[in-house]
Amino acid sequence: MPEAVAIVEKPVQYPPARDRGGRQAKGAVRTAAPNMPQRTYGAWVARAGRLFALLLAVTIMSSPAAARTLRIVAFGDSLSAGYGLARNEAFPAKLEAALKAKGYDVSVTNAGVSGDTSSAGLARLDWSIPKDADAVIVELGANDMLRGVDPALTRRTLDEILTKLKARKVAILFAGMRAAPNFGADYQKAFDAIYPELAAKHGVPLYPFFLEGVAGNRALNQKDGIHPVPAGVDIIVAGILPDVERLITQAQAAR
Repeated sequence: MPEAVAIVEKPVQYPPARDRGGRQAKGAVRTAAPNMPQRTYGAWVARAGRLFALLLAVTIMSSPAAARTLRIVAFGDSLSAGYGLARNEAFPAKLEAALKAKGYDVSVTNAGVSGDTSSAGLARLDWSIPKDADAVIVELGANDMLRGVDPALTRRTLDEILTKLKARKVAILFAGMRAAPNFGADYQKAFDAIYPELAAKHGVPLYPFFLEGVAGNRALNQKDGIHPVPAGVDIIVAGILPDVERLITQAQAAR
């Protein structure tokens, strides 16, 4: 049986001992750690800090809340619902497709009801907009105008809708409407003023006229002269798209 060999570790010196001539002294042992200059060490710490920050950011962005698809609700009347159109031809579907084509991870819910006035929209607001909605496009008022509803009533109703949505802390894009000239100058002036004044009051962005570039164009509207054909919806989507992109930025910042 061989004799046991005692293993004795030599003491480690760091930094290595040196003689008067500056040479490493005999018997001195270097450690595994390098004799790192202070400047190099500081750079290494900085790189490590950046790496940690990157890993933290990736972890946060990979969390369920950050990865969740952003939900937009198109809350309106027949212009949102897509009266006379196939589901994939309606404003919400075409808007979602346009946003996804630009790389946005979004869904656009169709919460439009044909024939709704602003009062009818207010009555169904709480159950029409899901609690997990991130942003809402409010498009109401056209039927108020077509029925000759007192602009003061339309104003009060839209005011309450915006108040309720602000309380829910969702991002809002307010889509404006304009009165037809056949209602008279006084009605037209009172009605048209509703949207910019309420947008200013509540501090929400306004898309001045939802039917911009489409209203009055027979080629872009159905036989009733009111509801757009698919090509008309494309023009609406193209016009409002930059505003919706800003809405998405606002909604993402609020998460």
